[in-house]
Amino acid sequence: MAALAPAFFKGKHFVVFGAGYVGGAVAGEAARLGARVTALTRNPSKVSALAADGCDVVIDELASDAWHGKILDRADFVLNCVSAGGGGIEGYRRSYVEGMQSILAWARKRGGVGTVVYTSSTSVYPQSGGVRVDEASPVSDAVGTSGILVEAENLLRDTTLATDETGRVCARWFILRLAGIYGPGRHHLLDQLRAGETEIAGRGEQRLNLAHRDDIVAAVLAAFASRAETANEIFNVADDGAVPKSEVVGWLAQQLGRAAPVFNGEIVSVRRAQVPDRVIANDKIKAVLGWSPRYPDFRVGYRALLEA
Repeated sequence: MAALAPAFFKGKHFVVFGAGYVGGAVAGEAARLGARVTALTRNPSKVSALAADGCDVVIDELASDAWHGKILDRADFVLNCVSAGGGGIEGYRRSYVEGMQSILAWARKRGGVGTVVYTSSTSVYPQSGGVRVDEASPVSDAVGTSGILVEAENLLRDTTLATDETGRVCARWFILRLAGIYGPGRHHLLDQLRAGETEIAGRGEQRLNLAHRDDIVAAVLAAFASRAETANEIFNVADDGAVPKSEVVGWLAQQLGRAAPVFNGEIVSVRRAQVPDRVIANDKIKAVLGWSPRYPDFRVGYRALLEA
């Protein structure tokens, strides 16, 4: 990514909602860059690590309004990086839609905030059949988790419909649609192979679109640090190397000195439904924000994990 100005975040108030795997990493990096970071999490086990990184921590449920009186200072930067909190489709709605509604209500009470970044997902795209998907591609209108993510996106997009600047909830927003997240401590395929599993859910020819956690952190910070005239944009965040799942699994098995497992399309993944087969384009974020992945393909990313 383009280099950040050394003092850009220094002394500014950076609020992170959903300080988990990605959000916690962003919070820590923002604190290291000199920002005053407030992080909200529903997970008490995250508190010590966030505090050690220099963050002020609020423990609460994002979808409630109980935390509204605990974050009083105006925020220069707001990151909504919430993840699903369990509880099926209603839990999904509570985390994403009701969570976004709570953030926007809080921002209105504060008289508005600066830049808001929301980490959505490339699962909002329904396209399959190996097609290339960019930010102009239609998103899902189906009822379900993808539709809920689109609904949350639209809540943020609607904040700039006010014609009067004083009526707007935020100065500008960015939506980052993240591909499959992996990185330190989060590498499901690698864990399966290490455990000696002989069958993998899904189809080997299905393309995987991945994004390393550290590249996502860089993309989030690049959005916040972008020029003032860059505003209200949607970006895909994915590496350069969408490849068949069989290629990833085969390479990992080779690195571990194991036989490659077979794919079974009839196995239902315990993690999520099978994603469509497509290539997520990242051209726009490269052109507009100057971002480029430090881990451009799975080999570079997984090699770093294996060496660690």
